[in-house]
Amino acid sequence: MDTITLWQLAALAAASTLVGFSKTAVSGANTISLAVFAAVLPARESTGVLLPILIAGDVLAVLVYRRHAHWPTLLRLFPAVAVGVVAGTVFMLWADDDAVRTSIGAILVLMAGVTVWRRRARPEPAPEGEGEDGPARGGRFKARSYGVLGGFTTMVANAGGPVMSLYLLSAGFRKLGFLGTSAWFFLIVNTSKVPFSVGLGLIDAQSLLLDAALVLFVIPGAYLGRACVGRINQKLFDRIVIGATVLGGLQLLVR
Repeated sequence: MDTITLWQLAALAAASTLVGFSKTAVSGANTISLAVFAAVLPARESTGVLLPILIAGDVLAVLVYRRHAHWPTLLRLFPAVAVGVVAGTVFMLWADDDAVRTSIGAILVLMAGVTVWRRRARPEPAPEGEGEDGPARGGRFKARSYGVLGGFTTMVANAGGPVMSLYLLSAGFRKLGFLGTSAWFFLIVNTSKVPFSVGLGLIDAQSLLLDAALVLFVIPGAYLGRACVGRINQKLFDRIVIGATVLGGLQLLVR
């Protein structure tokens, strides 16, 4: 890993704060963090540095929303996610930095497109108080399809957030059920990825040293997200996130 300048460290710190914010407020916003990490660090190494930061955010999100998880949905997803993680690990075995950077850029642009489609196709939200903790619908085929894609994208690029957001929203989840189920899902999945990342050489003593300097920035982001979750203008923020994600993805593709 090359020497990091003060400005690059500041960018990584801001991206880590955004991870905390996204975990407790707007899922998917950390795609911006993914783009920042991949732009500052070698793309392949960036996935290993970012993973412990994400896990720290997952722990904070679980502490806040742990009671709102829908476990039948989680248990239905995990087998397919495991298949996707294994497929992503196989890909990472042969992928060099250029391939990983291109893959991350393509995944970001694709997920931004999927998010735009999701927003336009989303049904009217349920009345306040309905559908808070469980899904209204969602079959096994859908769970398997999204699970495999989510597992692959999270292993290759830590970019499973938009995939799982799409699945949970299409299944009928609303705010608390969405945040609680998502929090437990990513804590379990991201933790399970650690042995794979260590085996691939993505996590080592040097990357953990950088994580130690960045992880504290996750806490204020999570606190800010929890304080703002009920006040956020969702449409405006989504547009900012989508635009930044597209720009970040294109930057990686043409880099």
